[in-house]
Amino acid sequence: MKKPNCPIIAIEEHYWDPELTRHYTGIEAPRGADVDKKLYDLGSLRLQEMDAAGIDVQVISHGAPSTQKLPADIAVKLAREVNDRLAAACAANPRRFAAFGVLPTANPEAAADELERCVTKHGFKGAMIHGMANGEFVDLPKYWPIYARAEKLDVPIYFHPSLPDPRVTEVYYQDYAKDFPLVVRPAWGFTVETATQAIRLILSGAFEKYPNLKIILGHLGETLPFLMWRIDAALRRPGQKPLSFRDIFSKNFYLTTSGFFSNPALLCCVMEMGVDHLLFAVDWPFVPDNRPAVEWMNGVPLSDEDKAKILSGNARRLLRL
Repeated sequence: MKKPNCPIIAIEEHYWDPELTRHYTGIEAPRGADVDKKLYDLGSLRLQEMDAAGIDVQVISHGAPSTQKLPADIAVKLAREVNDRLAAACAANPRRFAAFGVLPTANPEAAADELERCVTKHGFKGAMIHGMANGEFVDLPKYWPIYARAEKLDVPIYFHPSLPDPRVTEVYYQDYAKDFPLVVRPAWGFTVETATQAIRLILSGAFEKYPNLKIILGHLGETLPFLMWRIDAALRRPGQKPLSFRDIFSKNFYLTTSGFFSNPALLCCVMEMGVDHLLFAVDWPFVPDNRPAVEWMNGVPLSDEDKAKILSGNARRLLRL
């Protein structure tokens, strides 16, 4: 496979911490022996698969639901320990690995402090939040200390999907979940939850208070670039509080290619957001092979300059890699 004439940085690549995953049960547990083996590896296997695809750097993050469903009396201490272990793995391969931290969202002030500790002590590039926090969307003002600290540190928060609220699953998906279990997950449920979180954060006024806050969405923006014109137009109709959804989304949000390797979808994102807000990701090992993602990027109908921005230039700028 021909390697592009630029580094390749993949920024949504996952792992499992054994102590944290012991708190998962049932449908949230790790899935499949091969995926499990890759998730628990932070060394030779991961590097071997990166090398096979020509990926130079992974920005590693924990898989869902991470620390978002832990109670405060467990989450604060455990998040710190999980982040310290990930930092040690990155320090063992500093040219190949960087990281997004986990945050104990059950205690937002402690989560803000942990974000700062991860960035200033370990050099983490931001943090990832997985879905709802103990049943709450994280646009609520109680979670704003996290965004205040992220803006101060000039690091992004990555909104990653997790399972829908059980009440939503029951009403929206239960009729078909047995025959099509992934409709609850990447086929549709993940997108609905994460896009809703992004819209709610914009509606909440958080970006009025923190105008330089940066949010990353995977999966080419969880459908929002395709819907942006309609969302923005509807929210400008009479009777709405003044708000420019387009201005906020286009300025403050960044999108990755994780698990979504489609030319039409990518071009929609570039046309709506501008190429400077697109970053490369695979979603490994839930996407079990890095190579198709890299091969797809080689052939997308963009200039070499724009491909280089997506493959590494934008990540270097946003994450200061």
